[in-house]
Amino acid sequence: MKTTITVNGTLRDVDADASKPLLWVLREDLGLTGTKFGCGVAQCGACTVMIDGVATRTCVTPIDAVAGQDITTIEGLAPTEDTLHALQQAWIKHQVPQCGYCQSGQLMSAAALLNDIPNPTDDDINAAMDGNICRCGMYDRIRAAIKTAAITKGQSNE
Repeated sequence: MKTTITVNGTLRDVDADASKPLLWVLREDLGLTGTKFGCGVAQCGACTVMIDGVATRTCVTPIDAVAGQDITTIEGLAPTEDTLHALQQAWIKHQVPQCGYCQSGQLMSAAALLNDIPNPTDDDINAAMDGNICRCGMYDRIRAAIKTAAITKGQSNE
């Protein structure tokens, strides 16, 4: 079945079974391997992207459910090829990545949070990031990076 989706601002035609999870369409059909497979049951957050600005687990989202919606993957988070997103800059500043496996999902959940709540409290961060598992336990660094990005975004009015 042919499905047209918008990924990182580009219309893409995908020929895949309607029930194929978006995760595998992104990785296998479109070559966007930044989104990771973790658990396959929407519990770990490694496969998170934004669909119409909402953090969404792609391992359980069929391709036919996202036709006509705007999908942003980790590859599309930065505003340009030469400029990192405020969250990516903060991730580096706070040395968040250790093994790095969960990071694309963590970043996409954090980006969705900052789109909704530009200056989040600890409770806001906890609620938005709940269910994003970091095997390395970098939760304090993730929270600090989100707060730094919020300040940076507020100053630059992105």
